[in-house]
This record gives sequence, C-alpha cells and structure tokens, in this order.
Amino acid sequence: MQVEPYDGPLLEVSDLSVTFRRRGQRDVHAVDGVSFTVDAGEVVGLVGESGCGKSVTALAVTGLLPPRGVEVGGSARFAGTELLTMAARARRDLRGRDIAMVFQDPISSLNPVVPIGVQVAEVLTRHRGRSRGAARRESAELLERVGIPDPARRLREYPHQLSGGMRQRAMIAMAVACQPRLLIADEPTTALDVTIQAQILELLKELVRELNTALIMITHDLGVVAGMCDTVNVLYAGRVVEIAARRPLFASPHHPYTVGLLASIPRLDGVRGEPLNPIPGSVRDVLPWPEGCAYAPRCPRQIDECLTGPPELTRTPDGRAYRCVNPDLTGGPVRTTLQVAA
Repeated sequence: MQVEPYDGPLLEVSDLSVTFRRRGQRDVHAVDGVSFTVDAGEVVGLVGESGCGKSVTALAVTGLLPPRGVEVGGSARFAGTELLTMAARARRDLRGRDIAMVFQDPISSLNPVVPIGVQVAEVLTRHRGRSRGAARRESAELLERVGIPDPARRLREYPHQLSGGMRQRAMIAMAVACQPRLLIADEPTTALDVTIQAQILELLKELVRELNTALIMITHDLGVVAGMCDTVNVLYAGRVVEIAARRPLFASPHHPYTVGLLASIPRLDGVRGEPLNPIPGSVRDVLPWPEGCAYAPRCPRQIDECLTGPPELTRTPDGRAYRCVNPDLTGGPVRTTLQVAA
C-alpha cells in the first residue's frame, strides 16, 4: 500500500483511547482521549512519568497492541489514512516502511538467536524487495551509518555479543532502513551511559535533518526534551495535560504537573546536601478523570473546583494548551540547570 502525498499533518491523533479489559477485574484506561499532531520533519515529545500512557499511545498508533483484551477507540490518521481501522496486512506493509519504531530495550526487542545482519536485512527484503546479497550489503552500510565499527563483522554477531549502545544503534539501523516518514523512539537512551546517550540523540537528530523524518520522542528525561523536541505534550493518567513549544514550556510551565517535573530535576549548582524536590505520591495516586482532575491528589494548587469534574483543555492565543482549573500563569520560570536548545 502506497501512501499518497498529503497536505496536512503527517500524523493526526484525535481522541485516542486504549482500555485493557480482564475478566473479573476493573477496566484500565491506559490512554484516555489523547490528541496531538506531528508534521514532517518535526520532533514531538510525549513526556511524563512511567505509567502515564506514552508507550501505549505509540503501540496503539502502530497497531502493536495485543489483539485480545484491548479496546482501542478514536482516530489516528497517517498522511490522511486512518490507521486504527486499516486491514492488518496493509498496516504491516506500512509499518517498517513508512512508520518505524525504536523500542525501549533492544536486548528484549532483538531476536537473541538470529544474527544482527539477518535481522536488519529482513526489513530490506520484506519492504524494499532487495535480494539477499543486496540486502546484506545495504545492511553493512546502515550499520556503518549509525556508527557501528567493523560492520561486516558485526553482521555475523548475535545481540548478546554487542554492547548496549551497539544494540541500540542496530535497532535504529533497522528502523531507518526504509527511510520512514515517521519514526517513533520509545526511551531510546534508557540504561545507556551519558556518552552513548549523547551519541544516540545526535544520530537521531541527523536522521531527522537528512531525511526530513518526523520523530516522536517518548521519554521522561526532560534533558532529552530540552535538546531535541520542537513541541512537547505532557501526559498524565492517560491524558494530555499541557502542550507547548519547547522554549515556552521550560520558560513558563502552566500545569502544576509540568512545574513539578521541572522542579524535581537535581541542580548541579545547588547547595551541597540540599534535599531533592520530588512530586509527592506516585502515579497510582490518581482520581478518575470523570470525577475531577487526576492529578489533584498530588497537586499543591488543588482547589474545590478540581474535584467537581474533569477539566477541559484550555487553549491560549499563543498556541499553548493546558488542562487545569488553577494553572500557574505567573510566568515565572522553574529553576533548572537544563540547557534548552535554540
């Protein structure tokens, strides 16, 4: 299936919902009305603590959720084509060729009993019709492009023989083999040391620049957001609670949850022995959205109105949006040591 040229946003997610159902247990609304857009060449961040619905959103868009016990609603249109109702075969053709995903943990995402070269070449033979020889040669070029030394030898090796950084680079090589129009990176720097993290992020930036690929960056690391993302969507309990461009978000966050995330970042110039400033409680301490603001049990700005019903998403003239009845509109920046990219 070929995707025709499209004038609007490359990806348009509207009111996406994902509910997990298990017999004898309460339904779990992992994603509850999420909406956002991604343009070609844009880097969009999905930010929040673990359990806020970031990864499930990506899996729903790509059609990688299990077929049973899951109910998906809403809309996800890729270049004008609806993904959620697309036939399974057509979506498999689209996935890997036009939409690709870099998963969080490469050691569990790569097949441990298949050499790296076979796994990379499979994408080229499946989606681009390459012969085995041509696919192998192109696989070596891809490994070299993502910075893996001695690619001809690495093609014969198994995932356990590679370092964590090399495995992540191999995953990226597989994802970009067909020059996808949309790349989803789910915590691509988790468990990597800071030097390798910087290299992986720089590699993703280069791919976006060279191929005009749209990138969805799923992360809870605000340092990654500060250096990578054009637009940031902050998620909490399955809903988007704030949307803003990178610089305005860091300069003046409006939603108390965003304020809390930024304030909890350790400061390098802080007083020695100064205690950290975490958000109290955990993501389990939520109020069901139909009853009020899910963040209310943890929120220092809670008022009576927070418990009278779900807050609507308020949009501002400058293109920002927030879901809060008592937002922080003082314009005061949260003190962090993060360097926000221009």
